[in-house]
Amino acid sequence: MKIIPLIGIIVLGVITVQIECRLSTVMGAKRLKMMDVVRGTGLGKVTVWRLYHDKATKIGFDVLAKLCRFLDCQPGDLLVYVPDDDGGGSRRRS
Repeated sequence: MKIIPLIGIIVLGVITVQIECRLSTVMGAKRLKMMDVVRGTGLGKVTVWRLYHDKATKIGFDVLAKLCRFLDCQPGDLLVYVPDDDGGGSRRRS
């Protein structure tokens, strides 16, 4: 048997993002802290942190439902489509 090493290319810093999470805005309007959301939803601290800082790359319907129930809002209040300025479908994310 011959072992062939696999070589991968990792590109950092460029992520195609067209959906922004506005959890921090909703929480700010309701004067809530991250730990309030963690306790009220049962979600993990890391999950709430990633959503709050718009660093999440995906979100499950169960997570979205827990947030909407706790915050008394709609999914559209938390997730917003943001079109690119250049129309190319990608933008830099810090």
